[in-house]
Amino acid sequence: MAPTPAAALQPITEDDIAQFLLNTPDFFERHAELLASVQLTSPHAGRAVSLLERQVEILRERLRQLELRAAELIRNGQDNMGLLDRLQRWTCRLLAVQAPAELPAAVLQGLRETFDVPQLALRLWGLAPHWQDAPWAQGVSDDVRTFAASLQEPYCGGNPGVEAVQWLEDPASVASLALLPVRRPDDNAAFGLLVLASPDARRFQAQAGTDFLRRIGEQVGAALSRLLAPAPGAQA
Repeated sequence: MAPTPAAALQPITEDDIAQFLLNTPDFFERHAELLASVQLTSPHAGRAVSLLERQVEILRERLRQLELRAAELIRNGQDNMGLLDRLQRWTCRLLAVQAPAELPAAVLQGLRETFDVPQLALRLWGLAPHWQDAPWAQGVSDDVRTFAASLQEPYCGGNPGVEAVQWLEDPASVASLALLPVRRPDDNAAFGLLVLASPDARRFQAQAGTDFLRRIGEQVGAALSRLLAPAPGAQA
């Protein structure tokens, strides 16, 4: 009697069965009765169902997940369009401001009303001489200027204990905030810091994206650049 090959003595595994079915797509065509006779436990019905019924359940669940995902994408798209609409309205308000001295107040009021920000503060430096005594040019330390210059992206999260938080009307109530550097459009140098704060810890979360806030900072920098001192050598 010939010896039995060692491979033939190895038990058939579930992977072997799965691989066989994948490699033999016509298996259930030749054994269609198995689709109805094989019984599986349904997590939805709580009873034994046929293989065909279970497959239908799986397809329905996948379809439900796809529908939920599509609804989420639509909702996110609508939210983004709403933000862009509000950003455009706020930008148009800034463009309509004629007097440069009114721009800082217009920035803060527009953000408060358009985006429903509870507390805001703004400080600027490097301004033309006739703006240096304005309220929004006071109380800026070298530490604040260094901090603003170091921000490559807006900061979002809890109160980091920076001096700028004290510019707010009620610093003790702040649970989350965003710190936006205000930069010159020409050379990207920081000449201000904008603070947006909320008593809601979820309003400005650390893991939130900062693209939209960065756009706001760029808009503020472009609008308020009218207040800057002229660069050395620039013509009046």
